[in-house]
This record gives sequence, structure tokens and C-alpha cells, in this order.
Amino acid sequence: MSTVLDSIVAGVIEDVKAREVSRAELLEQVAIAPKVRDAHAALAKNGMQIIAEVKRASPSKGELAIIADPAQLAMSYESAGAAVISVLTEKRRFGGSPEDLLEVRKAVNLPVLRKDFTVTEYQVYETRALGADLILLIVAALSDAQLSEFQALSRELGMSVLVEIHNEIELERALSIGANIIGVNARNLKTLDINDDAFSTLLPLIPGDRIRVAESGISTRSQVISAQAAGAKAILVGETLVRAGDPALAINSLLGRKPAGTVGI
Repeated sequence: MSTVLDSIVAGVIEDVKAREVSRAELLEQVAIAPKVRDAHAALAKNGMQIIAEVKRASPSKGELAIIADPAQLAMSYESAGAAVISVLTEKRRFGGSPEDLLEVRKAVNLPVLRKDFTVTEYQVYETRALGADLILLIVAALSDAQLSEFQALSRELGMSVLVEIHNEIELERALSIGANIIGVNARNLKTLDINDDAFSTLLPLIPGDRIRVAESGISTRSQVISAQAAGAKAILVGETLVRAGDPALAINSLLGRKPAGTVGI
């Protein structure tokens, strides 16, 4: 039986084929891409870090927000202390475009994650050509060979790699390739259901020398505290931020920070 993940991957492959350029042209684009920013170092800084997402829609919730100016939203995230900006460039399910990432990368000084379903080698080169500093590899969407090859190529191109897992078997696969940034996605990509125990169950199993990221379903300060207690070094948040009237205030609230200029009593 086909799953939501199968459908997404099939659409991604079809769309990639439609926009492919020659290998020579692609490599030329990679050669002139902006210098890579160190996403690993950004996430390894002291304290809980946030990967703030530019996200118009999702397969689970449909349209989330009208984002007329992705760059402006990204700048508001940066001013609120985000460590990394995440951008969805897939159009079918997420309403994004490669242009969104290009605009965001020019507007901020932070590392940028292309948070797409990377399922072809072409996309790895394309991700760097767009200026991304961090790439997402979803274990559930890739074979062992692809996972290993795509991570090696991403690192060769200078990018950091966020390897996403949903269960212990996928964690073993992530560790087997030496993943050093591992994200636990609480959302099952095959059913789109949220597993409320994912963070508490899986984050403690990830070795402490890796950067542990809690992904999906985070909307409250208490959830962030719980994820941090389980070992999370960073959280990835999209829906909560794009639906907030004040994204910067939402970031400060999630991280338990006082907004700039606030005077303590």
C-alpha cells in the first residue's frame, strides 16, 4: 500500500526531472554558490538553539500562512536569535520554491537549511548551488547506499548534514554512516500522525557527542523543556512560527528568553 511518504517522493522525483539542467551547468552553479556557513557550529553553541522555518504549507495541515516575503520573515527570525533558517523549496506539498531559499540566503547571515526530501544525487548538488549550508537526509526515504553516498557528497561540497530518524532502526542506520547532527521527527511521514513519545524515547539513545534536534509538533515552552531534558540541543519549528502574529516573540517564548530591551524586575 502506498504511503504519504511514497507519494511525496514520487512527486519530488518528477519535479526534479522537470527542472534538471546539464551536469556541466549544475557544477558551474555550485562553483559560484555563496561560501558555506558552518551550520554545525551554529547549532553547537551554548544553550538551546532553534532552527526557524519558512514554511507556507504542509501535507498534514494544508496551507499554514501566506508568506509574501520569505526574506523578511527570515530576518525576523535572525533578529530573535535563531541559529539556522530552514526553507522548504518543494512546491506541491509545501508551497515553496528554490527562489525562496535564494532570497533568504541573501537576506540573512545565518546558515540556511534546505529542508526538502532529498532523494536524488542531483538534489545534493542543487542544494549547494542554491546556497544552502545544511541539507536534510531522511532515513525513511533513502536506501543505505543512498544515505551514505549523499552524506559523503554533501560533506565534500562543504555542507553540514541533518539526518532525520523516526525509530530505533533508523537511528542505527544514521549512526552507521557517522551522522553528527541527528533529528528526531515526531511526525510519522507514512501516516502523518504525531508520536508524543518520540523525543523522550529516541533522543536519549543518540550519543551525547552528536547534535540532537527535536522536530515537529512543538508549540509550547513546556514541550521545549521536555525535549531539552531528553537531550535535545536544538528544536526545529515551522507551523508555530509562521502562524504567530509576532514570530520573534514566539521564538523568545519557546526558548524562554526575554525579548531584547526587556528589563528584569
